[in-house]
Amino acid sequence: MPAAEQGVAISSKRYQLVPRVLCFVYAGDDVLLLLGAPDKMIWAGRYNGLGGHVERGESVQAAAEREIWEEAGLKVTELRLRGVVTVNTGEAAGIGLFVFSAEAESRETVASAEGALEWVPTAEVGRRPCVSDVPVLLARLAGEAPGAPPFSAAYYYDAAEALQIEFYGEKSQTAQSG
Repeated sequence: MPAAEQGVAISSKRYQLVPRVLCFVYAGDDVLLLLGAPDKMIWAGRYNGLGGHVERGESVQAAAEREIWEEAGLKVTELRLRGVVTVNTGEAAGIGLFVFSAEAESRETVASAEGALEWVPTAEVGRRPCVSDVPVLLARLAGEAPGAPPFSAAYYYDAAEALQIEFYGEKSQTAQSG
């Protein structure tokens, strides 16, 4: 089907999604987290996985691999899509978040302007100041059976601006701010 038949022009008034990737890179029982730089526009001073925007013409898997390389200088194996999240930002555009996991080929990282990289034992993540969905997502990934299909979730914010997370087929939960 040609590009003109994809229906984008007639969808201009519909909900639009900005594609992003979020990557959790593991080495044994540790996960690599990025402590946002103090001058970072979003999530300064909080831990998050690696990731960012999907560039035009790039697959989400290629974006995940690129972001891991750009933010940590790491090569990975077993890069796998673990979930897809629709984020209702309350604005005309939302976010389509593709959650990945991977295994690091080594623990040697290269610093970036994004913030400080740290290998954190997964059992300690909840005691760190994290972006609110990070502990929820890591617990979800840890509880999945090997080879489980990717999860589907929706995020939205309640009247108090608290992040609400609904995994498809489950009761919603409030993510705690770190």
